[in-house]
Amino acid sequence: MKYLHTMVRVTDLDASLRFYVDALGLEVVSRKEVPAGRYTLVFLAAPGDSSAQVELTHNWDPEVYTGGRNFGHLAYAVPDIYAACRRLMDHGVTINRPPRDGRMAFVRSPDQISIELLQAGEALAPAEPWTSMPNTGAW
Repeated sequence: MKYLHTMVRVTDLDASLRFYVDALGLEVVSRKEVPAGRYTLVFLAAPGDSSAQVELTHNWDPEVYTGGRNFGHLAYAVPDIYAACRRLMDHGVTINRPPRDGRMAFVRSPDQISIELLQAGEALAPAEPWTSMPNTGAW
């Protein structure tokens, strides 16, 4: 058995690509337009690790998606959690659970999918502005 991908339905493909690619730093592995089915599939992966992918499914006809914490979250290890959170903030992303411990943070995609960021290796030393930054919203 081999893990292939996780599928996430998105309502605004451009906004989702700005989040997952521009802000989070994933790379587009492939993109497929399916006019007969009226949907687009975009597969993303962390740089250098195309074995674990996220599939963004965009149905062309408007739909309302409900979600909740029952989905859980996507998780990515990052080499510098403070730099990753700074990059996300520079792209207008709210840090819902700041990395006060130098180890873990949570953000949400435009479709409210929870994304966990974990410091690769040992936790970084606590540092400002993260140490005193409060949680924002749900994560």
